[in-house]
Amino acid sequence: MNIAIVGCGFVADYYLKTLPLHPELKLTGVMDKKPERAQNLSQRYSVPIYETLDAVLKDTSVDIVLNLTNPRNHYDVSKACLDSNKHVYSEKPLATTIPEAKELVELAKSRGLHISSAPCNVLSESAQTLWKALRDDVIGNVRLVYAEMDDGLIHKMPYDRWLSESGNPWPYKDEFEVGCTLEHAGYYVTWLTTFFGPAQTVTAFSSCLIADKETDVPLRPVDTPDFSVACIKFESGVVARLTCGIVAPHDHEFKVIGDKGVLSIQDCWFYGSPVKLQKMMKIRRKVFMSPFKQTLPMVKKPPTFKSKGANHMDFSRGVAEIATAIKENHPGRLSADFSLHNNELVLAIQNSLEMSCTYKMTTTFKPTHPMPWAV
Repeated sequence: MNIAIVGCGFVADYYLKTLPLHPELKLTGVMDKKPERAQNLSQRYSVPIYETLDAVLKDTSVDIVLNLTNPRNHYDVSKACLDSNKHVYSEKPLATTIPEAKELVELAKSRGLHISSAPCNVLSESAQTLWKALRDDVIGNVRLVYAEMDDGLIHKMPYDRWLSESGNPWPYKDEFEVGCTLEHAGYYVTWLTTFFGPAQTVTAFSSCLIADKETDVPLRPVDTPDFSVACIKFESGVVARLTCGIVAPHDHEFKVIGDKGVLSIQDCWFYGSPVKLQKMMKIRRKVFMSPFKQTLPMVKKPPTFKSKGANHMDFSRGVAEIATAIKENHPGRLSADFSLHNNELVLAIQNSLEMSCTYKMTTTFKPTHPMPWAV
């Protein structure tokens, strides 16, 4: 299936590095509003360049457009692609407002097209292994989940010198203005909704702790949250607490607490992150968690590829998933409704700025299913 990339910034390298893992996908070209970024990508990976978005839209050979633009451009670019009868795989989020996200999903449905959103790390070997353990009732009834997505003191790091492998800079101004919740909470939100179904309500608080991020450029807006915490109630009855921020020390732990034990991993950004099991123990009148952690066997060996940076994720797996869904004519694991629901959930957390409130979800999705190698 032919794909084209619109947006050649920092994240594009992650897709091109893992694209060879999916030979069923053929890249027809890349495009960016800043020609130098497209040139950097083209030289690094020997790929053709589209001069304009219109050139991408007029190329009838393109089946799927990868929308890797800034989040604030996702809606406009995705809508243009759908209007041109192209399927869309978008970086997170689908859109920065729910009305726009819903419009994109309805437009795709009306045209018989697919639209999906990153992240795709719920398709990872770690996530699928943990999910299988849940389905196998390894820890009994799940009562509570703790999900941490803290990335450390970003504003103290030399982020203005971070470059992708093709030489494109990390877009720190955009990252700070969009906010870490919209950028990163989805890495665990997708796990939570996949494992436990649609969210029912979310009670959240978000705040801007470091206003200027020590940059030499003005940020607009100045109060985008760099910390958020949410308590989510799922229709299944499970409750989860999710934190996301760029101030607290790095912590990506995911912990599922059940009646018979605890399942956990250290980092969802590594597809091979080991899944640990701690069993509940009872001695006389005391009940406690075993101090010993058992490593569960992976349902599949994680992919092998060279990775530069803080992650080891197969970014292109989401594109391959939507390509399979198109070919087999079904919604796929990262369906439009699934992506929309996660978009709404993340926005509810982001928009709770210093006003602790309970938000009732308005979207839902049909239950998803495991990867075929994780059944």
